[in-house]
This record gives sequence, C-alpha cells and structure tokens, in this order.
Amino acid sequence: MTFTPHGKHLISGEWIGTDAVFTSEPATGDAHDFSVGTSALVDQAAQAAEDAFWSFGYSSRETRAKFLNAIADEIEARADAITQIGSEETGLPQGRMQGERGRTTGQLRLFAAHILAGDYLDRRTDEALPDRAPMARPEIRMMQRPIGPVAVFGASNFPLAFSTAGGDTAAALAAGCPVVVKGHSAHPGTGEIVAEAIHAAIKSCGMHPGVFSLIQGGKRDVGTSLVQHPLIKAVGFTGSLGGGRALFDLCAQRPEPIPFFGELGSVNPMFFMPTALSKRGTAIAEGWAGSLTMGAGQFCTNPGISVVLDGPDADAFVETATKALSSVAPQTMLTDGIADAYRKGGSSISAAKGVQELISSTCDLRDAAPYLFETSGKDWLENELLGEEVFGPLGLIVRAKDMDELLQISKALKGQLTCTIHLDDEDAQDAKKLLPILERKAGRILANGFPTGVEVCDAMVHGGPYPASTNFGATSVGTLSIRRFLRPVSYQNIPAAVLPADFS
Repeated sequence: MTFTPHGKHLISGEWIGTDAVFTSEPATGDAHDFSVGTSALVDQAAQAAEDAFWSFGYSSRETRAKFLNAIADEIEARADAITQIGSEETGLPQGRMQGERGRTTGQLRLFAAHILAGDYLDRRTDEALPDRAPMARPEIRMMQRPIGPVAVFGASNFPLAFSTAGGDTAAALAAGCPVVVKGHSAHPGTGEIVAEAIHAAIKSCGMHPGVFSLIQGGKRDVGTSLVQHPLIKAVGFTGSLGGGRALFDLCAQRPEPIPFFGELGSVNPMFFMPTALSKRGTAIAEGWAGSLTMGAGQFCTNPGISVVLDGPDADAFVETATKALSSVAPQTMLTDGIADAYRKGGSSISAAKGVQELISSTCDLRDAAPYLFETSGKDWLENELLGEEVFGPLGLIVRAKDMDELLQISKALKGQLTCTIHLDDEDAQDAKKLLPILERKAGRILANGFPTGVEVCDAMVHGGPYPASTNFGATSVGTLSIRRFLRPVSYQNIPAAVLPADFS
C-alpha cells in the first residue's frame, strides 16, 4: 500500500488547506506539498478543544479506553502505508518504523488498561468526624482530574512514538484532555496519515471532533500562538534545548503561566568502575559502539560520554572502541539540519583544548559516520562545552586520574535523562559512593547496560533535572506520564449523588 498525502490540517474533524505551502524534504521518494499552519488555525483548534473538553474531560474511563484502543486499531490498519511514508521521509529503515509503530500502539493500549484499573486517580477519603473536639472534621475526598486542552509538539527523531499519536498524546487523551498537535516538518506525511487514523477513531467512537487537531508547518509564530493560547493548559515537547527553552519561557510569561513538559536532551554518561573496566572493558567498548551508533545516534538516550580510570585498562578500552567505531558505515540522518548541526558539534569538540580526535567523521549531506574523541578529566572539568549534547553518533572518552576525580566529574554534570554504572561485585563500595550523586543528576540509572531503548512501563522515568527536562518531577514515558495532565481536586461534604462517577 502506498500513501500520497493531501497536505491539509485536521481541525475539529475537518481537513483544511491554506494558501501558503511548504515542501517536504524526504530522504528518498517524492517530495510533497503541505499547507502552512497559521495562528488563526491554532485559535480554531484550541476553541474546538475547549468545547470538546466539556464532554471528553468528564467521559467515563471505559469510553476513553475504547477510544485509545480504536486509535491503535486504526494505526495498525494503515501499517504498510505508515511504514512507506515514514521511511521515505526520515530515512529510517522499515524495521525501525515497524518497531516504532508497535511501540506507539502499545502505548495507547497500555494507557487504556491503566485508566480502566483506576489507580492513577489516587482517590483518597478522610471520613467526617462530627464529634471531634474542639472542632468537627468534614468529609474530604480527593481525586486527580484532567486539566483541559493540551498542546503537543511532534519530535524529529521519533515520527510515531513521540509525535502525532505518541506518548504525550496518549497520556493526555487517557487523562481526558483534548490535544492539539503541532506536527514536525521533518515527517509531515507520517503525521498526516496518523491523524487520519485518529480521525477515523473519533468518528467510530462518536467523540467530539475537537478532541484532536493537527496543525502542520509554520514558523515560530504557530508554535508561539499555540503555547500562549489562553485555552491551552499544558504543553508536551520533545526536541532541542534551544527550541524547548524558548517555548518554556513563553509558557512562563503568559498572564496565566502553564506547565511546559519539555524533554530536551542529554549526554547520558557511563561510568566505569575499576574491576569492571579491567575484566570487561573491551567487551563493553564493543557494546558501546553499537549503542552509540544505533539509529545514527539520533536517540535522546544515546550514551555520548564514557568516563574511565586512566591506565592500561583505559588504553585497551580506547583501542577497542576506536576499532569498533571505525568499521561503522555512514548512516542517513533525519534531516539536513540535524546532519549540519552534527558536523558543527564535532568540529567544536575537536577544536577544544585538551581533546584528541580518535576518529574523524566524514559527513556527506544527510549521511554521518561516527566521531570519537578523548580527553582528560581535568580538561573536561574546565570546559562546559565537553558536557553538552551533540545529537548523533559522537563519543567522548574522559580519562579520570583516580576515583576522586571520577566522582568530581559526576558532580559537575548537568541534569541527564540517564546515567550508567558499569561494575562488578568487587566495585560495590565505589559504586555506592557514586550512586547518590547520580540520583541527583538523572531520572534513570542503569547498571551494566546501555540506555538506548526506553521501556514503556509503570516504573519507567524518562526525564531528569534541567536541561534533560524542564520538570524533574515528571516523565514523558510510562504510565506515570499521565500525571502531567492531571491535578488534584478536594471535595468537601459534596453529596454522593453529585460527586464524579469515578468515586463510586
């Protein structure tokens, strides 16, 4: 099955075109024209979302679960067409697109089951104590309630799982919040066909059409209009630090500030304890090369930094990593802009004081090969640039002179999505010194693994202190992510016949 986009926006159940268009830039296949979003369309979508909230926000959990499952079914019904257009636009292999589609529908079904269980409501009741002295206590109940319309920005690197019907959209819809999606211009055709799936689910389930809208293209004015619209009550974002911080500031500057849940990036450092480095360093180096270059390094959990204790074991680690990465062929990056930023990032690291270039990447347009550098712990500590993310398959090995300097490096880290400790049994005491530091730095801490790949489950945290994310108490993956779009409400002496049905 092939898919040819029509290039229109979905606004409250209607496909709407605009006079201005932009042209997609696929890695392969034909380019297509898409209508450019406007502030007027943002207002139309937000108004429709607010209107939909009065029914959708107070619908039963069974109704919303049926809707989420219907979206998953409609996505699967378009499986081949989604793979075709997604691979053309992004250059991602078909196997990756198929796996990501499964993750996307899995998230939708997971949230359907999660809200049916009801635990997310966190229902609490304090019984009335009419005879309590010196003052009686009223009956007080509490429950989580949906906040209202939510804006979601599609991500460049995950055209399905973090975009139109991705984790943010699934969590918001599960909570009872209508969604307005700003599609990413890197894969507008993929966004359109997924929006068609959601549109079909809306019709089959009899939902208010304003429960979902998709706006494509547009410059900063569209994004600005969306996050500043007075009817939007929260924003979900996955993308660059610069773009995310600009939107975060706009949300804070509103007359009514709203939460901005941005996942902005991370270098995801790995720390090697001495025995693990000695016994398994070369094997881990080979695994690191695979993790670092998976998907051309275009994962927010890509482990870009390895911190090792200097010495012969570090030499062996460097030699193995260099050999493994040297054999990796160039891969197609998602966009020309990402490839250009990768080249510039590599040049900046290469020019930094105390950095030795082990592998120089040869980048041709959207194709990129790995970079590998090494530096001392002292030079890393003296240069903040070396701790910043370069989006792509770039690795930096930091040689700490001793365990004290390794701990100093860990304390100097900015907020991270993940941190990893490689350790053997003999390393437990050193690792126990490191763990409390990493708890303050990251949302997820791993032992003896690689962080690429984020399991969608109840216990997952995909977030961390700034700049990894803008809200360290939230996650953008897993069932806990629904909490971003809920707020607690207390009900005092409200009669049972008036209380929300979820209390029963």
